[in-house]
Amino acid sequence: MDREFVREQLYQKYIAPTKKKRKNYVGIEIEMPIINLNREAVDFTVIHRITDCFMKHFQFQEAGRDEEGNIYSISDHVHGDILSYDCSYNNLELSLGKEKELFSIQHRFLSYYDFLQNELGKHHYTLTGMGVNPYRIYNHNVPIPNGRYRMLFHHLNSYKNYDLPMFFHEYPAFGTFSSASQVQLDVDYEELLSTIQAFSRLEPIKAVLFSNSVLLNEHEELLCCRDMFWENSTHGINPHNVGMFDCSLDSEEDLLSYIESTSIYCVERGEKYINFPPVNIMEYFEKPWVEGEYYENGVYKKIRVTPQIEDIQYLRTFKFEDLTFRGTIEFRSVCCQPIQDAMTVAAFHLGLKQQLQALNELLEQDHVMYHHGYTAGELRKMFVQQEWPSFVNQDELYVLVGKVLELAKKGLESREYGEERLLEPLFERMEKRTNPAKKMLELRNSGVDMQEIIRQYGQAK
Repeated sequence: MDREFVREQLYQKYIAPTKKKRKNYVGIEIEMPIINLNREAVDFTVIHRITDCFMKHFQFQEAGRDEEGNIYSISDHVHGDILSYDCSYNNLELSLGKEKELFSIQHRFLSYYDFLQNELGKHHYTLTGMGVNPYRIYNHNVPIPNGRYRMLFHHLNSYKNYDLPMFFHEYPAFGTFSSASQVQLDVDYEELLSTIQAFSRLEPIKAVLFSNSVLLNEHEELLCCRDMFWENSTHGINPHNVGMFDCSLDSEEDLLSYIESTSIYCVERGEKYINFPPVNIMEYFEKPWVEGEYYENGVYKKIRVTPQIEDIQYLRTFKFEDLTFRGTIEFRSVCCQPIQDAMTVAAFHLGLKQQLQALNELLEQDHVMYHHGYTAGELRKMFVQQEWPSFVNQDELYVLVGKVLELAKKGLESREYGEERLLEPLFERMEKRTNPAKKMLELRNSGVDMQEIIRQYGQAK
């Protein structure tokens, strides 16, 4: 297939949408672990009944059924809200439709959350605000039985087939017990590169403020094991598909070249998902065929796939700042937060987006984290750990965190919706030099029972 034709199609998918008139909307996705407080596996039949109750109460419409006939996705056509299960029926996701301000989103989220907690409580279940399900060891960590999630589970479990000079963790089912808080913001073409640049530089600070995924009793040195889950899985075979844009993007051409360096690992043919070893997207379209696998009647079968230009829709990366086909950037490096603080993630990103130039200047001039020989990506890997590098002066670091938060506050104040008060929990974290992961471990280590910590992190008010 002609290389320039493929480049143009990639440009049309990722860059061209940002040239359309933007309305500065915000969309939020919050994933939350479902916990059986009896310390037993979550009973999926209970979850299906609660889904039905939610659908009837809020007048949502069915949006997807699995192969066993159970609903895994429902939607509201008024606001564009979606309740779904991400990867597994152990992980509930609320996707809140785009709005111009955050309080409308917060109101709907809390309404949904309160209803779900009431229904779950009848079975001694609960939702909570943690990035890793603390009771994952009791659960059936299996994917939703449909084509997409079965394919994804198969792809992640294939890590043992690779002989590569990279470390693979042994948690291929991580999607069934890890939960994120993601934000999508409209981005103008004129600010596309500066937005990616500013928020890439910001990633170490986000680790300091938002870390909230601890793999209890196994990798407690990591306060945010979410990064490891993605980067040291088959998603990370091509490191450009995950993590950060850890290089200079000085032009549209640089960004397009970066997109060309990413890999594709699955397509659909008919109603069958087919996965294959990740292959660079440009090389994929130069091949006459690739050999993949698909699931049928309980077994995986080999198949040859002839590349089609429409396969570009299956090129999906999992970067911290992910450029989408909607003309938005999806910020996806943050763990699920304690429910009381659920809106801090969106408020933080939205406020700083209003202060891009000031944020870039602040981080360009920084000598607390930067100018010590490390890239933003390397610094992020340091700051998701309990122990930080000795060259960092923690007093000065938290002064820098305070300056970033003040910029976010100023950006929100300029919007005149009063959204700046949603940042208050982050200022408190800065003052106490903590984050949800540190707090959770401190509570656990001081003798507080995990059930009580789960309750605290699940409180909405």
